[in-house]
Amino acid sequence: MKYNTITLANGLRIIHLPSASPVVYCGYEINAGAASEAAHEEGIAHFCEHATFKGTARRSSIDIIKCLESVGGDLNAYTTKTTTVYYAAILKEHFALAADLLSDIVFHSTYPQSEIDKEVEVICDEIESYNDSPAELIYDEFENFLFQNHPLGHSILGKSETIRGFKTADAKCFTDKFYRPENSVFFVYGDIDFAFVVDTLKQFTAAVQSSPLHPHTPYEDATVLASPLTDSYEAKQIVVDKHTHQAHVMIGTRGYDVHNEKRIALYLLNNILGGPGMSARLNLSLREEHGLVYTVESTFASFSTTGMWSVYFGCDIKDINQCIALVKKELRQVIETPLTAEELQIAKQQIKGQIGIACDNRESFALDFAKSYLHYGWEKDITNLYANIDKVTANDIQAVAKELFTDHRLTTLIYK
Repeated sequence: MKYNTITLANGLRIIHLPSASPVVYCGYEINAGAASEAAHEEGIAHFCEHATFKGTARRSSIDIIKCLESVGGDLNAYTTKTTTVYYAAILKEHFALAADLLSDIVFHSTYPQSEIDKEVEVICDEIESYNDSPAELIYDEFENFLFQNHPLGHSILGKSETIRGFKTADAKCFTDKFYRPENSVFFVYGDIDFAFVVDTLKQFTAAVQSSPLHPHTPYEDATVLASPLTDSYEAKQIVVDKHTHQAHVMIGTRGYDVHNEKRIALYLLNNILGGPGMSARLNLSLREEHGLVYTVESTFASFSTTGMWSVYFGCDIKDINQCIALVKKELRQVIETPLTAEELQIAKQQIKGQIGIACDNRESFALDFAKSYLHYGWEKDITNLYANIDKVTANDIQAVAKELFTDHRLTTLIYK
């Protein structure tokens, strides 16, 4: 696996991974997301993602929609806490068309008010649909409690009353600040010549100059979050009456930032407890042994200054306390009893197999290696990741469990 990389004169970084496939995945990943927003503009990163498709000086919104579809390609976008992504899947002979379109919408969108007025209601419908899904909504609210008064707690979608107030000027202000070549990465994955990629991007971004000012990203300033044991974190127990037929529960804590050497041990432990496999400990306990839940899963995410770890499950309201007790029983087990050599070896084989299979999804892998390069300058190396997993010991995993999973560290949010 050999990447090609270059930084253009305007600051745009390009990362290219050759493959034998004639299908090319390419696009822009921008260092701006929900955590880049000021408190009064929550939801604007996602709003701009929608509005960016609504017209440029050269293309109308209909032209943008039809451009790649006319040759069988796909155009898509999404927003996360820290990143906004615009990308395409296209046959390699149409790469230049995709690069032109993507560069045009990212750097030259005009955000016409007439189009925004229509799209705002689409976004508000998306928000209300999300609010009607407690299994999804609880993740946002949990993160807000976990990172209270910090940009990482921002809801990606925002609130309808705020979104309805955004205008062309607001979109321009946010994108002028963050949609800059030096704050972006263009990624390419497919059977296409790197020199051609570079020449094409030079052509379509020639008029886009870098800014002398580094874009201000609020979440990067909050070094107080760097340690999961910081005094700023206080575990909470929250019950919200949602009048739902089923209870929804999250239990979790702040985790390790992406630079912390303990992160890989938590990554492996998370998979043991609540990963996608049916043999995950929480699934075996809550579902297979006790028949109390349909879904139980744990998740782990790392950011530049902090991280988070959590468990989610849905259950009958009468079973909340029993399910919480079973989750905490499994957490106590990893605190008190180190993995055997056989358990550790099986866990490592399992997660490496899952990683290898996931990498076979070329679209997902392209988006992932571009994110690593954007935020940290890392050329994603699966072999190196495997080696780091192999270094993890049973004592490493137990030490992480002792640090994070004690009762006084765990925040609980219940919808019922």
